[in-house]
Amino acid sequence: MSLAAGPGRGGGGGAQGQLPDEMKVVVEKHVAYIQSLDTRREELEYHLTEHLRISGIYWGLTALHLLGHPDALPRDGVLDFLFSCLHADGGFGAAPGHDPHMLYTVSSVQILAMVDGFDELEKRMKDGKLKVAKYIAGLQQPNGTFAGDEWGETDTRFLYCALNALSLLGFLPSQQADQPPLIDVPAATAYVKACQNFDGGFGTEPGAESHSGQVFTCCGALSITGELDSYLGEEGKDRLGAWLSERQLPSGGLNGRPEKLVDVCYSWWVMSSMAMIGRLHWIDKAKLTAFILQCQDPEEGGFADRPGDMVDVFHTVFGLAGLSLLGHPGLVEVDPA
Repeated sequence: MSLAAGPGRGGGGGAQGQLPDEMKVVVEKHVAYIQSLDTRREELEYHLTEHLRISGIYWGLTALHLLGHPDALPRDGVLDFLFSCLHADGGFGAAPGHDPHMLYTVSSVQILAMVDGFDELEKRMKDGKLKVAKYIAGLQQPNGTFAGDEWGETDTRFLYCALNALSLLGFLPSQQADQPPLIDVPAATAYVKACQNFDGGFGTEPGAESHSGQVFTCCGALSITGELDSYLGEEGKDRLGAWLSERQLPSGGLNGRPEKLVDVCYSWWVMSSMAMIGRLHWIDKAKLTAFILQCQDPEEGGFADRPGDMVDVFHTVFGLAGLSLLGHPGLVEVDPA
């Protein structure tokens, strides 16, 4: 996920003023909730989620950008923590002392992009951007996909992460036309295409069940490489759009695959893909907006997976991103790819 380059819809007040209270995003409450997350070090949950620390910073920072408060976290503190997770090979771990992994490396690159921190990376590590790019490229497999780390687990998530991070770093072959390519893009896109199923969706690997999260990663990968439109065509977009639109249940919320419960996070995974293929209007936007806002805690801030559950930063960012895709007033526009 990244923020759209163009002008946003503003972050905060004015546009929301005419909405009824139950349809308003409580911007200041969400900002305060995200700011409070790193102060809860006496709580057991803080330490049990150490393996998600870099991801948590990315989710929180992205939510703050969507809310129009990009500077609500201290930049220097964010960078200091980030670089404490950087390894000599260019990969980032989830927290200090954790092994490097693709997921935390792409989150770190996205954070650096949001805080304009690439110059700081170069100061902290000689040829830092190139080393990070080479770490990512080194995880590509002979069949075109990417592993998450040195132990070799593969997943279309990691393939998308690689393309996302390399595009932000400026090291995709299309961005480095005068240099030998770091990765084999045709092999990567061929692998993505092999993951598509008869129902129009995509799975984690060829033959795996279609899942909304994997649809996002595969559509995002093809979008970044400029092949989404040419590969799917209008008929393919209709088939995929039909499968995605069927993820909406009577409550207005979306699920990840048939017969599963609704979850706020699929407001992003499903709708980002529908936005990329131009089928966002196939969703009942009013019902989905109402469902997402029912998951908001209007007193303490944050969003839960479903109405009445505990809030967390993961569902907060994807609830806000879903509302952004729906064009909800007061949120900055998000780039679905």
